[in-house]
Amino acid sequence: MDRIETRIAKIAALALADLYQAEVMSNDIQVQPTRKDQQGDFTLVVFPYTRFSRRKPEETASQIGDYLKTHLEEIERFEVIKGFLNLFMSDHFWLHFFKQIVSNPTFGQVTPTSNSPRVLVEFSSPNTNKPLHLGHIRNNLLGNSVSRIISAAGSQVTMVNLVNDRGIHICKSMIAWLKWGDGITPEQSGKKGDKLVGDFYVMFDQAYKKEIAQLMASGMTEEAAKAQAPILLEAQDLLRRWEKDDPEVLQIWEMMNQWVYQGFDETYRQLGISFDRTYYESQTYKLGRNLVLKGLEQGILYQKEDGSIWADLTDDGLDHKLLLRADGTSVYMTQDLGTAHQRFEEYGFNRHIYVVGNEQDYHFKVLSLILGRLGFDWSDRLYHLSYGMVELPQGRMKSREGTVIDADDLISEMIKGAEQVSGELGKLEGFPDEEKQQVYDRIALGALKYYILKVDPQKTMLFNPEESIDFNGNTGPFLQYTYVRIRSVERKAAEMGITRAEGWKDDFVLDDREKVMLKRIYQFPEILAEAANTLSPALIANYCFDLVKEFNHFYQQCPISKEENAQRRNFRLDLSGFIAGHLQESLKLLGMEMPNRM
Repeated sequence: MDRIETRIAKIAALALADLYQAEVMSNDIQVQPTRKDQQGDFTLVVFPYTRFSRRKPEETASQIGDYLKTHLEEIERFEVIKGFLNLFMSDHFWLHFFKQIVSNPTFGQVTPTSNSPRVLVEFSSPNTNKPLHLGHIRNNLLGNSVSRIISAAGSQVTMVNLVNDRGIHICKSMIAWLKWGDGITPEQSGKKGDKLVGDFYVMFDQAYKKEIAQLMASGMTEEAAKAQAPILLEAQDLLRRWEKDDPEVLQIWEMMNQWVYQGFDETYRQLGISFDRTYYESQTYKLGRNLVLKGLEQGILYQKEDGSIWADLTDDGLDHKLLLRADGTSVYMTQDLGTAHQRFEEYGFNRHIYVVGNEQDYHFKVLSLILGRLGFDWSDRLYHLSYGMVELPQGRMKSREGTVIDADDLISEMIKGAEQVSGELGKLEGFPDEEKQQVYDRIALGALKYYILKVDPQKTMLFNPEESIDFNGNTGPFLQYTYVRIRSVERKAAEMGITRAEGWKDDFVLDDREKVMLKRIYQFPEILAEAANTLSPALIANYCFDLVKEFNHFYQQCPISKEENAQRRNFRLDLSGFIAGHLQESLKLLGMEMPNRM
């Protein structure tokens, strides 16, 4: 669909040529939605063109406005405020626009083709020593939503997960299980596997701290005590045995990781998260090791006397980065080098987005730099979507101390909250229990997803479960309730025998509230494109909230099915139905589902 801004810019370029003999490309002319503090639909800023007109901004704007109104019948009138040319579009323009999209709830979205850019999005990337927690929820919801938004903007998207299933973290849980587990399994404990393994990780940390305290009491420095605590040395030895394929160690490792995977899968299902491909660090770290050794041979990297291999990044304003330890074991950077190389070989991506917290900013700068030094010209296609942490009223969470908010527990509490609020409203009385449960689930998860995704990813956020489940204000349930309200209006109209068979013409005068909603909808393609470009689901969330606010104002003040004028009634029913469908499709980009009733 031809955007009116493009046509206005083309005519404005002709105006500058005809009026002032100025050659300005239409692509360089910016036509934007009129600011909220001014009247109008679209605005052309004319200050840059006074150098051609040699007239005051107001006079220049008036001349260009006259030219535009003469050559574009869609422009009803214009106003000049200093150097701002505010254009008012005719009702016919807005009604014609709506007729073009009324049957298309995915308006603004672009279907990717085989020639579309290929984008990989890595998110989740959990360690196998603990269950998913609130911080992981933000990561997963953000990665899933960003993937959906980029796809809706026209790119081929592949969602990938890298499970950190090897390393010192899982060895710590393994040591604790060997010492104190007495062979216990998830079935015997009555716990999800990821929770059981996480309990042993906490046990390890508690024992580790006790040993550090004992060593320090005997005169050892804190740094030395942390490095020489016996239980840590045991975990390090277990890691070395794992890397040498010790059968006994591998058997325990595989068993405990399977417990964790089963727990993760259950949480992912609750969140509505899935991946196109899952990688495992245990299968990729050797790829990175080979790249590091090749870089050493080429003189790009260097080796210390203890045998460890490093990258000197001081020329880029950074420090020296360890890539292989003295004992030959790998670090996170090692496997990320190998995984990035493998993914480019497999997908030839145009962009690779890593959804990882902002505490890893340094890591991804180094990753791109080292890949570039190793000769991979696609290293600049890597992008770190650096997001802020989720905090609670009592402060930050700590996995080792067992003070995190477990993802499963949070979801369960959210569902209970949705059930309580719905019960107080009494809207689901008499409905089957199965349907009620589906409504509770969708309200709870919608509340969780919207509350987290409405915040710009770069910002640290404070999570308040009670506030998120509120049916009023800027919340998921408020948006869902508006959707349900519109569907209720449609059902009642059908019960009244309103078929809308005669439709409506695009020649009547729009109510101001109707026009506001049409203007808001018109902006969606650009908002979607900006959300994809900036990787910010918050833009979609805010758009949906603004649209819902406008609809509720309209709903309170304008009759819909009871409107006496049949043409306007049919238009309002079509507009309401479109908003419901458009809202449903737009909120899918946040991973939200709409309940049929609330």
